[in-house]
Amino acid sequence: MPPRARKRFGQHFLVDVEAIGRISALCHPRRGELLLEVGPGRGALTRQLLAHGHYTVAVEIDRDLVGLLRSQLRERQLRLIQGDVLDFDFLQLLKEEGKEKLLVVGNLPYNISAPFLFKLLENADLISRSVLTLQREVASRIAARPGSRTYGLLSVLLGIRAESRVCLELGSQAFRPRPKVESSVVELKFGELRCPLGYPAAFQPVVRAAFAQRRKMLHNALGGLWRGMKPPTCSRDDWPALETVVAGIDLSRRAETLSVEEFAHLSDAMARVAGQQSTESR
Repeated sequence: MPPRARKRFGQHFLVDVEAIGRISALCHPRRGELLLEVGPGRGALTRQLLAHGHYTVAVEIDRDLVGLLRSQLRERQLRLIQGDVLDFDFLQLLKEEGKEKLLVVGNLPYNISAPFLFKLLENADLISRSVLTLQREVASRIAARPGSRTYGLLSVLLGIRAESRVCLELGSQAFRPRPKVESSVVELKFGELRCPLGYPAAFQPVVRAAFAQRRKMLHNALGGLWRGMKPPTCSRDDWPALETVVAGIDLSRRAETLSVEEFAHLSDAMARVAGQQSTESR
C-alpha cells in the first residue's frame, strides 16, 4: 500500500489521467535542457515523462515516497533525489548533468508555492521554462494584468523575467486527497528582462513597498522607502524632484494600475534621484 498523503508536506496527489497526459505533453526538453520534476509524489507524472523517453531528475522531500519510487521505478532515465527543493542548488545540478538550462515541472504543495516561485525568479538565468500546477488563486495572480483585482507582487516580479499563460484548469476531484481549492497549470517562459533596468537592485524593493500598501497612492506607499534611499542631509520629502524625472507616472496612482515597464521606470528614477542627491550632499 503506498504511503498516505502527509498534511505537513501539503500533499495532494494528481490522479486525473487526462490531466497528467496533457501536462506531460508540455514537457518536452530541447537540446541542452534538463528536465527537473519537483515533488514527484507517487510518480504518476514521472511515469509519463519516462514513457516519453525523457531523462528526468526528480526531487522529493518525503523519504517514504522516495523509497516507493525507488522500488517501483528502476529506470536508468531517472535520477531521484531526496531533499527540500527550496534548499536545492540549481546551478550545481546543471553542472553535474552537463546541461545549460532547466525545464522545471511539478505539482507544487500549496504551502511552498510562493517561496518556490521566488526561487525560480532568483535562478531565472538558469531556467528556460516551468510548467507548474498551482492553487488557482496563485495562478491568477501570476497571469494578471494591470488594473485587475488579482494583479500584484507576483504579477510584476515574475512578469519582468517570464511570459506566463494558464494551460489547464483542474478541479479538486483531480487530486487525492481532494483539496479545498481548485488548481491551474501555468507555463512560465523565462528570458531576458522584459525592459531594461538601469538600477536592478532597486526594482524589487520598490515593487514590494508599492504593493505592501496597495490601496494607498504611490507617494504614500513608497514614502518610507524613499526616505530610506536618500541621505540624511536631504529634505524629508522631496517628491517634486522625483516627479520631474518620472515622466508619465502620476504618483497619486495606485500600484495595481502600473505596468511592469512603468515599475521599471519608477524604480530606476527613484534610485537615480537618490544617488544624485547623495552625491550632491557630500
